[in-house]
Formats: sequence, structure tokens, C-alpha cells
Amino acid sequence: MSLGFIVGVLRERRALRSHERWSRTMLNSRQAAALVELRRWASERSPFYRRFHAGFASRPLAELPVLTKGQLMESFDDLVTDPRVHLGEVREFLGTLDGYHRFQDRYWVARTSGSTGTPGIFLWNRAEWTTVIASYARAQEWAGITADLRRRTRIGVVSSRLPWHQSALVGMSVDSPFIPVRRFDAAAPLGETVAGLNEWEPENLICYASMGRVLAEEQLAGRLHVAPRAVMCSSEVLTVEARRRIRLAFGVEPFNVYAATEPAGIAAECERHRLHLFEDLVITEVVDDRNHPVPAGVVGAKVLVTVLSSRTQPLIRYEMSDTISLSDQRCECGRQLALVDRIEGRTEDVLVLPAAGGRTVSIHPNVFHRVLEPLPVTQWQVEQMPGALVLRVVPGQSTVAAGTIVGTLTRALADAGALPPPIDVQLVDAVVKTPLGKAPLIKALHARSAHA
Repeated sequence: MSLGFIVGVLRERRALRSHERWSRTMLNSRQAAALVELRRWASERSPFYRRFHAGFASRPLAELPVLTKGQLMESFDDLVTDPRVHLGEVREFLGTLDGYHRFQDRYWVARTSGSTGTPGIFLWNRAEWTTVIASYARAQEWAGITADLRRRTRIGVVSSRLPWHQSALVGMSVDSPFIPVRRFDAAAPLGETVAGLNEWEPENLICYASMGRVLAEEQLAGRLHVAPRAVMCSSEVLTVEARRRIRLAFGVEPFNVYAATEPAGIAAECERHRLHLFEDLVITEVVDDRNHPVPAGVVGAKVLVTVLSSRTQPLIRYEMSDTISLSDQRCECGRQLALVDRIEGRTEDVLVLPAAGGRTVSIHPNVFHRVLEPLPVTQWQVEQMPGALVLRVVPGQSTVAAGTIVGTLTRALADAGALPPPIDVQLVDAVVKTPLGKAPLIKALHARSAHA
């Protein structure tokens, strides 16, 4: 990262810092003005949005049509605001990407894994990418890690090293003599990662939530011996038990960061470990399956995000399958930014099982969390097969009988209204990971079939 880019990020971070003490009136005014400018830009420069929002110019945001990833990819060339950008060329660029390069020497590009269907491709110009990096710098600052030119802070990132993945792209963008970053592949053998972290001794350890739990177990077992000032978890649900084990292993409370490829940072925990929305950057709507807003405290069926800084590829009411709820409280830290009450995962994490009378019932991941999180295991994973469930368990230092697990889980599924299928408990050395190194807790059959 060049010195000029670093200075730009620090300048943007300073601007964002000033927003954090704004009143609700000032935050609402900021959102409204930024939204007007975004909609004007999209209407003037994107042929897709001129069609998509035709007749809606005077309508409020909540009445605009919802943009899906399928629509975005189908209309990619018409949606982006630079006529020099074409999907075929971007795909060709990603297909040969082998390091830190920009498309046409001007655009940072990342794509999603495609775990929920067709992979999405997203671009950012210099100003947009500066805001992305500044949003992550905000999360680090809230975790007690301040990046500046006066003090080097070693950062260790355990996620994907694929150059098209946003976490890798962020790490490569930030890495510099001022902010040295060492990236470790979450899909690599665990011993290799542990050895690398022991050598690097990161002051800030950033990882997938599932990897945070694994690294905590390595620390408690005496194989990992690092003392980070902060542990930051993202990309997956940070469970209560994972949080407890990380705190026990490293002596610090982990900080949860809610982010995704499309909007980048959405929310992060402050010093009081309350999860604040980045309302000055993203408008986050929690809605039901008909796109109607749900009240505070109610978990929505999905989230619609409007990224206020998006210009190359405007995202207005973009649909994400995350299931979260908001809080109507305010945090004692003094920030007026709205709070996320809880993050439960994605709609793809919900299992659909048979029920009495030929019906089906949706089984939320919390059913499995309640049963499996208290067990003496370091990792677990439920995979739905036709007519059965496979439960992979990585044993901890003490053992638990497979029959006990089956009996307890069977009763929990029956209490939730399901006709419990056979459950095959497998004791394994490691659960199945995605190519990105993530270890999903739930692998639902309907989610896999959707993009088989």
C-alpha cells in the first residue's frame, strides 16, 4: 500500500470517527443526503437503474424494488456506471489473478464464493476502496487497535488467501511497513497455521469465527502461544461457546465484526461489545420474506443493504440472506449508531425436515447450538443428507457418548415439531471446510441443491 493511499485511509477514518458522536438527527440527515446523491448518480449513469427505478423517482427507499444478486449479475454491464467495464473481461481478469492487481489498473475486484448460488462480482474505485479500508479500520479501532504512521502493529489474518476473496484483498491492500500483515490460509493444515502465528506473534488476530474457536483450543492445549491485544471474528456466527473459549484462551473478549463482500463492513462491536451498525456507510433494512420491515427484537427473513458510497456498482436495496434482528436500545458508549440485537446466520442455514401430517418444519440453527455448544467438543458440523443427518464432531479433552448426543438431539428436533431423521455421529479430526477455509456449522440440503 502506497503512502498516499495510507494517508487517504487515515483521512477517511478521521472523517468517519467524527460521525460516531453525531446525534440521531445528524445521522438521519447524513443518510438522507447521501441516499439522494446515490440515487441521482445511479439514475444518470446506470442504464439498468434508469429502467429498474423508472416511475419511482419520488418514492421513498422502502418502496423501491429489491435488487437480487441474480439480477445484478444478469445485468452487470448495464448496472455498472463505467461503460469500459464488461463482465466477460472482469471474469477473465479474475480467472488469471495470482496476486495483488487491479482491473484495468483502476478497480479493486472481489467475488463471492457462490455458496448461495451464482458467485457475485463486485468492484470498487480508489475512493470507494478507501472507504472500505477505513470501515475496517474503524472496527479495529473500536477493538483497541489504532493504525497510524507512528507505531507498527502486527496483524495476523487467518482466512482465505485466494486473491479474489475480499479478506485477502483487504489484507494485501493494508500490508505495508507501517501496518505489517501476515495472512494465513484457513484451509491449510492447522499445524502450519499455528507455527506461522507463533513466529509472527500478532498483536491483532483476525479470523473466521470457527477458526477463532479452533485457535483457542490450540492455545489452551499449549501448541499455540500468542498474546494478541485483540481477537476479531467475522464471516460466520460467533457462538456463545466460541466466545467463551476465545476469552479463556487469549485473556481478551473477542470482537465480532459483521461484514460481507458486497457492502464490506456493516457493523462492529464497540469497546462495550455491543454491535453497532455503520449507519453512516450502509442503510440496513431487516425485513420479512415480503420485504416489509420487522420490529426491533424480531429476526428478519433477510437483510436489504444500500451502500451509500457505492458508485462504480451502485447497490440500492440489495438483498442478502442474513437473518438478524435489531435493538431499539442505545449503547452506554455514547454512540447513537443503531445496535444489532443478534445475528443468527443465513436462511441457507435453516434445515427443512419432515413433520407430522405430511408437512415440513423449518429447524433453526439455534436448535443445534443449544444441544451441541455445551458439549466437550472443539468443533461440530451438521450436514443434511436425503433422509438423514450427519453430525461430525471433533472431540475435546473429555469424551461424550455418541448415543447421548443422538438421544438429546432427537428429542430437541421432536420438540421443534420435526419427525427426527436418523442421525449418524462421526468422530473426526476436522470438520469439512469450504475452499475458502470456512467451516459452516450447518450444511442444509436445500442450500446445496439450489446451486448443484
